[in-house]
Amino acid sequence: MKVYFDNAATTPLHPKVFEKMKKFLSDEFGNPSSIHSFGRTTRVAIEEARETVAQFINADESEIYFTSGGTEANNFCLSGIAKTELLESKKNQIIISKAEHHSILETAEELEKNNFVVIYNDVLPETIFNYRTFEKNLSEQTSLVSIIHINNETGSQNDIKQIADISKKNGSFIHTDTVQSFGKININVKELGVDSLSASAHKINGPKGIGLAFVKSGTPISPLIFGGSQERNRRGGTENVAAIVGFAEAIHIAQNEINYNYDRVKKIRDEFVKGLSSIDSKGIRLNGGADPLPYILSITFNSEFYRNDPEAMLMYMDINGVAVSNGAACTSGTLKPSHVILSAGYSVEDANGTIRFSFGSQNTLEEVEYTLEVLKKMAEKFRR
Repeated sequence: MKVYFDNAATTPLHPKVFEKMKKFLSDEFGNPSSIHSFGRTTRVAIEEARETVAQFINADESEIYFTSGGTEANNFCLSGIAKTELLESKKNQIIISKAEHHSILETAEELEKNNFVVIYNDVLPETIFNYRTFEKNLSEQTSLVSIIHINNETGSQNDIKQIADISKKNGSFIHTDTVQSFGKININVKELGVDSLSASAHKINGPKGIGLAFVKSGTPISPLIFGGSQERNRRGGTENVAAIVGFAEAIHIAQNEINYNYDRVKKIRDEFVKGLSSIDSKGIRLNGGADPLPYILSITFNSEFYRNDPEAMLMYMDINGVAVSNGAACTSGTLKPSHVILSAGYSVEDANGTIRFSFGSQNTLEEVEYTLEVLKKMAEKFRR
């Protein structure tokens, strides 16, 4: 049996998405910036997609910007807001958490090289944002706060509305990375109170290479990519029409099935957790807190009981037909200890024994049963 439990890295393209995209890869090839009929056709398709996105998160169409993915969207929002706010208000402090995605962490590191002050807020052992230290870290110089909605490695959920409420009292802007929550749980930008967010299509059975940034009207932001008037002069470059259309179709499908998929995946995760306790109730720990997103299950083999070897463990799963990861896909090739797990206070040895299983609507209980059998044998193999 072959099992794909790495849906947090990417998901299979939905057949209906592919069908929607096909004509924009062949017959409807016009440049959306052209004024003739070929260009007008693709322009209409883009704006219809923008309307779909806006309605999905309760935003205005003018607040949606298409990007090449979640990484670019995070770069655009974090860098664009921080730099513009520095010019307008002279504020130069940014607060992020230690458990952010690398596209936030590395953008923040780059801003530090340009005289910005970045405060890396602690997370609790569950990888949940530490609200107490956050209020202490806020200051009059804080221009922007960026906190991930659902952690991409552990599935832990942060209360973005609470963080936004605190930030607003201080006059700070708030950005959230919703790449793992977008299309899986309901997101209403007005209820969350955020000024910007990022999302990506390939996490919800859409195409790779397309994402979006929501930027609330009135939020100060400057472009990341220059060289064209596309996306209302804030993102230069000819639009990826087929991918944008595919993203919109993936959203339509997700919207219609969001509750069904959530319940289905929760049953899969619950069955998996139940099976884990029968393998080892002491030496295997669950990450992500008491109420993680059911789409992600992160476990750690306690190094007191296991000889943790990340490469050997992942290879063992793969040889037996189960695709999983030890963290974010953008870093999994390096097999370095997860910064998210380390930020939660785990040792390097424990971090080396952390595996992420992530589920999609296509997964089955039979796949869970098979994976648990493989995991049981692996636990025996690596036990001290």
